[in-house]
Amino acid sequence: MKGKVYLVGAGPGDYKLMTLKGLECIRKSDVIVYDRLANIDYLKEAKENCEFINVGKASSNHLLPQDDINRLIADKALEGKVVTRLKGGDPYVFGRGGEEAEILREEGIDFEVVPGITSAIGGLCYAGIPITHRDHASSFHVVTGHPRNDGKETKEINWQALANVKGTLVFLMGIANLQHISENLIKEGKDKNTPVAFISWATRSNQRVVTATLENAYEVAVKENIKPPTLIVVGTVVNLREKLNFFEEKPLFGKNIVVTRCRTQSSLLSEKIRDMGGNPIEIPTIKIQKVEDNCELESEINRIKDYTYIVFSSKNAVDIFFDKLNDMNYDARVLCNSKICAVGSETAKAIKAKGIIADIVPKRYVAEGLYEELKDIINENDKILIPRAKNARDFLVNKLSEKSYVKEVITYESVIDADNKNLALQVIDDEEVEYITFASSSTVKNFMTLIGENNIKKLNDKKIISIGPITSKTIEDFGVEIYKEADEATIDSMIDIISNDKKVLMGDITC
Repeated sequence: MKGKVYLVGAGPGDYKLMTLKGLECIRKSDVIVYDRLANIDYLKEAKENCEFINVGKASSNHLLPQDDINRLIADKALEGKVVTRLKGGDPYVFGRGGEEAEILREEGIDFEVVPGITSAIGGLCYAGIPITHRDHASSFHVVTGHPRNDGKETKEINWQALANVKGTLVFLMGIANLQHISENLIKEGKDKNTPVAFISWATRSNQRVVTATLENAYEVAVKENIKPPTLIVVGTVVNLREKLNFFEEKPLFGKNIVVTRCRTQSSLLSEKIRDMGGNPIEIPTIKIQKVEDNCELESEINRIKDYTYIVFSSKNAVDIFFDKLNDMNYDARVLCNSKICAVGSETAKAIKAKGIIADIVPKRYVAEGLYEELKDIINENDKILIPRAKNARDFLVNKLSEKSYVKEVITYESVIDADNKNLALQVIDDEEVEYITFASSSTVKNFMTLIGENNIKKLNDKKIISIGPITSKTIEDFGVEIYKEADEATIDSMIDIISNDKKVLMGDITC
């Protein structure tokens, strides 16, 4: 049985500029063949055991020649596998997708093309440059700036037509041939004072925009060290950038922020960072291991009506408890005799997602805060169930046991995720990484273990953001200085600290 190939456009770079259909293809693929310009965070959406093949495709530096890529995706499909060919931008806009599709058709392999947002449009948008505008351009022209170098015949660009058209010109892959481009446009009659913009790494948090004129475009590009991947925009629409630039005004634009939460919980913090223009660097330091065949939890759920309080101290505890509830064919109604308590707003949100509003959420999102809420209302007749992590702090269990019956049930264990050691070592040496966030004491301890005792002092060169006092104490115990602590133990409060911090000066460069 032959497989199937999806030629998927990954968009210009922003993680959310991917189509729903494109994500569906990624999630069901056995093999993903991806380019350098495709956002590699999409690979996290793949199913377990999916094979990833990086074929590079940087300018003039291909890990695999195009003919070999064609052969690769065809061979994988002939093995009966579902293949996603993930390409930056759109597969058919100078993405060689047409050539790949021809090979697949010749070999009788089923395929689909999933369009993507081309950088020629999306990249300009994020730079504050509308590709068309009634007062400036009623057409646009996307041109390859990178001629064929394989010896095959190709048609020369009609420079006279381009120079005299009134629309916007966008050159892709053209930096190496910039001098040739500008000289030919001027030679054929294009006004030498026509505005030009260079947009590097468009739509990403490290986007950089440099403006010039057609006459000095080459000199400016050399002076400012403009390198691929860069779009070249020629036209008066460039003048609208000063008014319409929105992306680089986002509060976290240009900021590289390390997220150290566990793999299943980092997505929310990362998403908020991305939405505010920043670059989240995920280094999961924790793996969550559920207690399998948890007979003790099953036993307590069977007598759940005996408990007057159920205390949840984390989202993981909530998810595992309610999964077991469902496995046992119960729903939330079985908790009708119990008051539900949550240590923190994120835990309360997780409970709400299960259809229950927590009865008690302390003002201080720590165990001590919940104890303050409960100490004067519980008595010896109460029974309290606390499903929680192994080796979690004993404060609540010990203090509540002084007043009531407390049953602690271990539902999961947080263990170190050693797979990310190399990445952790890279980020602490990277001068462009400014912030490291810690949302629990476990993430602190595990991160310190990953980087090793000899490297801990390097963290004093970073801005360390702590979610709260317990986490802060753990950080300080390692001799690391805390830059700021969140006012509330929430992700939003951590984000507020970073977004209100002094902005990185990455403004427009005009020459």
